[in-house]
Amino acid sequence: MKHQLTKLNIFSVKGVQMRTFHITWLMFFVCFFGWFGLAPLMPTIRAELHLTKAMVGNTIIASVASTIIARLIIGRLCDTWGPRKTAVRLLIAGSLPVFLVGLAHSYTTFLLFRLAIGVIGASFVITQFHTSMMFAPKIKGTANAVTGGWGNLGGGVTNMVMPLIFAAIVGFGYTKAEAWRYAMIVPGVMMLVIAFIYYKFTKDTPEGNYDEIGYVKSRSHKTNWKILADWRIWALTLAYAMCFGMEITFDNVASLHFVDSFHLSQSSAGFWAGIFGFMNIFARALGGIVSDKVGGKYGMRGKGLLLACVLLFEGCGLLLFAHAGSLVAAISFMLLFALFLKMSNGATYGIVPFINAKNVGLVAGIVGAGGNLGGMLFGFLFKSTSITYVEAFTYIGYAVIIVSLIVLITRFRKGKVVQEEAQPVSLTPALTTGEGA
Repeated sequence: MKHQLTKLNIFSVKGVQMRTFHITWLMFFVCFFGWFGLAPLMPTIRAELHLTKAMVGNTIIASVASTIIARLIIGRLCDTWGPRKTAVRLLIAGSLPVFLVGLAHSYTTFLLFRLAIGVIGASFVITQFHTSMMFAPKIKGTANAVTGGWGNLGGGVTNMVMPLIFAAIVGFGYTKAEAWRYAMIVPGVMMLVIAFIYYKFTKDTPEGNYDEIGYVKSRSHKTNWKILADWRIWALTLAYAMCFGMEITFDNVASLHFVDSFHLSQSSAGFWAGIFGFMNIFARALGGIVSDKVGGKYGMRGKGLLLACVLLFEGCGLLLFAHAGSLVAAISFMLLFALFLKMSNGATYGIVPFINAKNVGLVAGIVGAGGNLGGMLFGFLFKSTSITYVEAFTYIGYAVIIVSLIVLITRFRKGKVVQEEAQPVSLTPALTTGEGA
């Protein structure tokens, strides 16, 4: 594409590229409010709906399970409809269960609403796809890491803000049972507002929207499913399951853990859980930036070693957090493993676009879905009546360390990344492969 940016100036909103950059991370940020808005309110919801630990675990699993399939579908819809129309339609459709979850008065209906809301998590695919359309290959990893990280920041802000909205509604005289229901109207409205902004102020590509430039998906392009035999893809899928899978799991259980283990109030627990997500303001971007720098000097092998190292540190930090004996220690170790977890997110997608140039969309979709698969599997640990939250964190910590060793021994493609990135990128291949999806 002729008009892709070769530099990222995060303080600029000039041009369709930077305007789209900021709107697309903001879209993902707002979607996190809808996706995880219920998580910091779960202490109240648990009491009001009389949910057991197993039931709470099932709602956690439901909130991430539907995202697995949705991410694979949304990637292809971006390719067909364009990221602009896909985002608008997802936001409008996704706002419906967010608005209506307040009608749930039983475990079953609440579970179904959380399953429906989970589809919103596919907005990550749009963010990565759209950013890839706007930036040149040499900074694609950095740009994707920044938009992904700032979007993920919504998970932290949600944990902080939703309890405050809940408290404000209670302050107006409503009961707690009513307050959590009315609180969810806020993220629903936010999603509709950002849908209008996305439609009004973004374009599919630097050259214009698909229908404006006469883009038609190439019928000759066929997905090469043979790439599923490439072990590197599955190593990255495991890695993303350990980092992003742990991130969305922690977003779901952190408030409950702080309430049950350290006897904090719902608002205080939400604040400290929010600090975890707030690390995304720089940590995921840092992982992408360092990955680009290391790749330029040491090639794909350097990128792989970086990912293995940050995963190892994440696992060790998680073990320390699990066995922290005080709130101060728990928060300190939470910040430690959060830093390396979010760097792992960025470092993973610093490798993804270079595994298979002709099937970037498929590779990115598989790896992205792997993150939610990890979150779903971790959810089974937290729903078990025979496993405590501390034990669940411990088991996951060991699993992360094992995966870091798998990534360490995985041989990624050799050569200087900058040499590959210097190749010209045409419009049609980028769109037909779903690059960055």
